[in-house]
This record gives sequence, C-alpha cells and structure tokens, in this order.
Amino acid sequence: MTASTTHEYLVRLHDVILEEREYAKKLDMPGMEKAMQEKEELLQILAHMKDLHGADKEIAKTIRQENRRNAYLFRATLGWIRETMEFFGKRTVVSGYAADAGMVNSKVNGRLLSGKV
Repeated sequence: MTASTTHEYLVRLHDVILEEREYAKKLDMPGMEKAMQEKEELLQILAHMKDLHGADKEIAKTIRQENRRNAYLFRATLGWIRETMEFFGKRTVVSGYAADAGMVNSKVNGRLLSGKV
C-alpha cells in the first residue's frame, strides 16, 4: 500500500467518523449503519499497516480523538436512555399499611409505559 493510498484511506476514515456522529445526532439509523459498515471496512484495510509516514501520524491522532468523541456520545446517550427507562419503571403508587399494621403491596406495578389503560 503506498503512502498516498494510506493517506486517502485515513482521510476517508476521518470523514466517515464525522458522518457517523451527524447521523447519530439526527437519529438516522440507516445512515449510521452505512457509515459504521464503511468505517469497519476501512479499519480492516488499515489494520495491515505497520508504519505511518510523518504526515499521516497527525491525521491518525485526529481520528483517534474523533472516534473517542463518538464513543463518549454513544455511552452518554445509552446512560440517559437507561436512566429514563428506570424512571418509567418505578412504582408510581407506594405500598401502604393494612389494618393489622402489615405492609400491603399496591396493585399498580408502576410501568407508566405499559400500554394498559
């Protein structure tokens, strides 16, 4: 693989990573899947590279930073989704006490998004 070809692959990988983030922000899942597939293909091609030329080291560093930004975005979003699902899964009616001072569980299971009326 020549240096110019390697540089072209690295530039395209950088562009794909930025596209992936934009698709994620727009919630465009088909576009995001396409970008992820292209990114994986480029990574497989570039995995065989042993040494990078001096000019390519800077773009490789930028690619690493941008890919980490995407990973942080995905991780933070997943955490937000988990917190939201926990909130909607909590009980909306607390347990009470019976006449004999024992606990009585509520009949509502707390699933606000259960689809039942």
